[in-house]
Amino acid sequence: VQLQASGGGLVQAGGSLRLSCAASRSLFSNNGMGWFRQAPGREREFVASINWNGGNTAYADSVKGRFTISRDRVKNTLYLQMNNLKSEDTAVYYCAAARGAWSTSVTTNYAYWGQGTQVTVSS
Repeated sequence: VQLQASGGGLVQAGGSLRLSCAASRSLFSNNGMGWFRQAPGREREFVASINWNGGNTAYADSVKGRFTISRDRVKNTLYLQMNNLKSEDTAVYYCAAARGAWSTSVTTNYAYWGQGTQVTVSS
């Protein structure tokens, strides 16, 4: 398994969660990484991305100011800190590794996907 997401759960609206994604070193060292989510009956959508060294990030408008993506190159782990959660954030969250080193919001630019972790926000 090259990508393993964890940290999901049930939280009340306004609460916080931190998702983690453990990656193999070979995959993590030089690749851009991203978080996506998919709610029931909806297509998978971009949440946040980060380039290979953490110097460049991007966010969906719906999560700007509330979510923060980061990466620890020593632990080979990607994070998504989610604050002020809303009911509309309820979804399965997936981490992914891009084909290149850049930060990208385009789903087809990602070659490797984790198994997903469920986030449920109760109102």
